[in-house]
Amino acid sequence: MAKRNELLAILDAAPLAKALAKRSRLRFAGIDARGVPAILLGVAAIVAARGVSAALYKAVAVLPESLREAREFWLALRPPREMLPQATVTAAGP
Repeated sequence: MAKRNELLAILDAAPLAKALAKRSRLRFAGIDARGVPAILLGVAAIVAARGVSAALYKAVAVLPESLREAREFWLALRPPREMLPQATVTAAGP
């Protein structure tokens, strides 16, 4: 019976969870979250970062080709240099 009570005392983390939720605060880019929402936003950020890293890991073989294609696409959309407005420099008078 004593071991069961010890186990229940160890597993009773309600005061710890309450203190953690009360002290959690997240401020980023105009977002101010406190308590459980701050914890959820933090976990969501970690999950999103893991997803991005997994996607990059899978795409690492074709990443140089993709970047090259993106650059060529950007150059195709830009007007030729002859059509770009030229900056004029004027000298200030005395």
